[in-house]
Amino acid sequence: MISSRFHVSVTDNTTKLKVYDTMVLSVLMHNSETWTLKQTQENRLWVFEMSCLRRIAGVTSRDRIRNKEVYDRVGLLQDVAHRIQQRRMQYFGHVQRMDHTSLSETGTPRICAWDKKTRKTHEEMD
Repeated sequence: MISSRFHVSVTDNTTKLKVYDTMVLSVLMHNSETWTLKQTQENRLWVFEMSCLRRIAGVTSRDRIRNKEVYDRVGLLQDVAHRIQQRRMQYFGHVQRMDHTSLSETGTPRICAWDKKTRKTHEEMD
């Protein structure tokens, strides 16, 4: 469905790029600040991004246009790997500023507990 939207010639590149940012990148980069990427995984993300950007720009691989030119045509400044790195740094700063005394040993606050006798959850009163 999304790929058919990118092929419509009436839609300009800015609209296609907004759809790409909101629908594709939001799903692709979900929880990416916690990922540990190897080089092969980073390359796969980069290949996927380039295939999407080439569709947006209306360029095929047979046109023999370099990836830098595709980035320039679309007007994108950062690739996926740099965006993920930026999100990781933002998340790191958020974790550094957190109050660590309010967290449990697992790193998440406990809001309820499981009662084995009643087989139900109940809120903990701290």
